[in-house]
Amino acid sequence: MQVEFHVISFLIVLSALFAYVNHKYIRLPGAIGLMFTGLVFSVALMIFSTISDTTLNKVKETVFKLNFSNLLLDIMLSFMLFAGAIHIKIDDLKEQKLPILLFSTLGVVIATFIVGVSSYYILRILEWQVSFIHCLLFGALIAPTDPIAVLGILKDAKVPKSLETKIAGESLFNDGIAVVVFLSILEISQHSDTFTWSDVTLLFIREAIGGAVLGIVLGYSAFWLIRSIDNYKVEILITLAVVMGGYSFAEIVHTSGPLAMVLAGIIIGNHGVKYGMSDLTEEYVNKFWELIDEILNAVLFVMIALHLLIIPFKIEYFTILPIILIISLMARYISILIPAQLTRIKQIKITHKTVLILTWAGLRGGISIALALSLKPGMDKDLWVAVTYFIVAFSILFQGLSIGKVAKKLVS
Repeated sequence: MQVEFHVISFLIVLSALFAYVNHKYIRLPGAIGLMFTGLVFSVALMIFSTISDTTLNKVKETVFKLNFSNLLLDIMLSFMLFAGAIHIKIDDLKEQKLPILLFSTLGVVIATFIVGVSSYYILRILEWQVSFIHCLLFGALIAPTDPIAVLGILKDAKVPKSLETKIAGESLFNDGIAVVVFLSILEISQHSDTFTWSDVTLLFIREAIGGAVLGIVLGYSAFWLIRSIDNYKVEILITLAVVMGGYSFAEIVHTSGPLAMVLAGIIIGNHGVKYGMSDLTEEYVNKFWELIDEILNAVLFVMIALHLLIIPFKIEYFTILPIILIISLMARYISILIPAQLTRIKQIKITHKTVLILTWAGLRGGISIALALSLKPGMDKDLWVAVTYFIVAFSILFQGLSIGKVAKKLVS
């Protein structure tokens, strides 16, 4: 436990230091600045290691102990999704429910298969012997998007509220759906001889539908408790219990914890706030979860930057990285374009400019790296981890920094 505490302390100290340096001197948008500062730190360590590799080895050892995959997927993700969902207004979601539903379900499946199939044939052309099912796993883990780094920038660019809601709503739900798709493909890859399509369907229903039902039950149970009292300290504690207890229970019964947290957060953030909380409680609850969100996102982006030190980049990867990056961008565009056309059935018109903004705003984040790190060595893990890290770094640093200008140009 002592070692774990020191590791977490190291991460918090670096996050605070990088946040200060970025705010004081670099002045990039929060998440992007943290990752940029962290990457500069990582590169500086690698350069310094040519003189003495003692410090680099100690930092590498600490990064290994962090266990990024478990820390994010088993702990941090529940807090981050709930914190994001509790600030989403249900009226905004209702107006954009069809696009958000299609982008976060059909869009994820389309992106998964386009990236997976394309990567398989491209790698075969380049004489890389990879399994088709492992390429699909990569497609599933690279499909979810993370809007944290761009939402603030888009607000400054004065994009329509409907567009903000599409981006935020899609990212909240597609994390959960992408994890379910990933787990389904993972089960097929591990039990290909005995796993049938009916098993896949049952797994998807249990994870997705079960997670949604659990989230609704958790949300309304917490709402009933919150409505019966007026004490902001106890009510904040109830929301913490929903996140920690609810996510743990979801893992025990094998349902989607991410989907449960999103729906519970939306219910508490709307019905709980409107009908169950006093103005004082609402203020404290919102500030508490806003602070949790900011801290965890700072830690997450620093963790992503530090993982540059242990990502297995090989010379032969550098011919593959830009090709698969382009494939992922094309897949993102198509996975937005097709659902956008389907919305016309309900007389909801999404312009081509909106499709382009949504494509470029589709940043990949920590969940993609965490899923890649969760792969077993026999699943071409080193390759997929390197490719995933490259795509995540590109999307955060280049797409994140340019999305404001792109949005302003397309919106004007």
